[in-house]
Amino acid sequence: MTNTSADPGASPTQAVSPRGRFFGNPTFHFETLRNAGYIVSNCADVGEILETVKAIDEGDKQSWYTAWKARADLVLALAERTQDSVSKGGAYMRASTYQRTAEFLIPPDDPKRPESFEKTDRYFFKGLDALGVRYERITVPYGVGSLRALYYPGAPAAETKPLLMFGGGFDSILEEYYPNFAEAALKRGYSVLSYEGPGQGEALRKYGLTYTPEWERPVKAVLDEFLRTHAKPSKTVLIGMSMGGYFAPRAAAFEDRIDGVVAYGTMYDFGAVAGPLLAAAKNRLAMKKIGVSWGYRNAMWTTGTKDIDETIRAFAAYTLAPVADRIRQDVLILAGTEDHFVPIHQTADFEKALVNARSVTTRIFDRSSGGAGHCQGGALTLYHAAVFDWLLEKFPAIPQG
Repeated sequence: MTNTSADPGASPTQAVSPRGRFFGNPTFHFETLRNAGYIVSNCADVGEILETVKAIDEGDKQSWYTAWKARADLVLALAERTQDSVSKGGAYMRASTYQRTAEFLIPPDDPKRPESFEKTDRYFFKGLDALGVRYERITVPYGVGSLRALYYPGAPAAETKPLLMFGGGFDSILEEYYPNFAEAALKRGYSVLSYEGPGQGEALRKYGLTYTPEWERPVKAVLDEFLRTHAKPSKTVLIGMSMGGYFAPRAAAFEDRIDGVVAYGTMYDFGAVAGPLLAAAKNRLAMKKIGVSWGYRNAMWTTGTKDIDETIRAFAAYTLAPVADRIRQDVLILAGTEDHFVPIHQTADFEKALVNARSVTTRIFDRSSGGAGHCQGGALTLYHAAVFDWLLEKFPAIPQG
């Protein structure tokens, strides 16, 4: 069969993508853009991404897995034969990013998942070691199992700045928090405590721990375990990514040891976000859409529910409306005008509900900025600038001496 694509290296079955997009399929495009954002932390590279997407058949999840795994294998081989420690560490980090991406869209019960998760973790820590990044693994007792936490102590002067505690959301794992935020924070002299909660990462995969709307429970467990062996920081700022825009503010409403909270981005009412997507899963035609089928299966996996209606009822509890008036910290809200998950009105709803917060700052990114999408995918420098400027204003370093 003759390949009539404009790009002779493209897959014959790959559809032509609209201008400015990696794929016409919104899920494939967003997850690739999410990867591209990690170029800024040397945990992805544009040429490798562009070559990988050529091998992916539009809308084919197994093709997605195969192409990203192949890229991870190639970059791993590069890491293994590279002598320069910075280049070696960067290659391991990129291999970890691509391996995480490979398994992202395949079903939760796909037999390839356990090995893929192990590789993502192994490549990641090889990368940290090669780069000479200081870290401490922390095992946090929780329920019938434990949670993973990772502490990056930062530079010697980091103790004069607030500890930045970072957690993810609906589909995050610990290894992603470094390219998304920790690497940027370490360059600016902060210490970072990243963690997984129930329903995320190892806690879900190894122990079957599922989400709780009472996110103050895992945050308390992580802080308790951290402070058991470390001095209490002068200030602690809790940052939540994506669905973490619900998790972090919810925890701050009940946790006095949190001094500031960042909703990255808005997730005032996750039930209102998830409900329509899950309801769509009742339609057989809608389930052919990757965003719907993936979201539904991931929702049941992370909540431990058995069907659509039970999952919708479970997520109805994930709203900040009943507890927002308990939040007394400084709050930063980040949002994109074209977030395809969260309607922009939820940002105003959240602002209005924060009646007792010490301060409320909102940064909204539009299309022309490049950061209008969910969690500023592909434009992390914008979100970093907003967060670190806010930190300088609200939590300036304590003078030494």
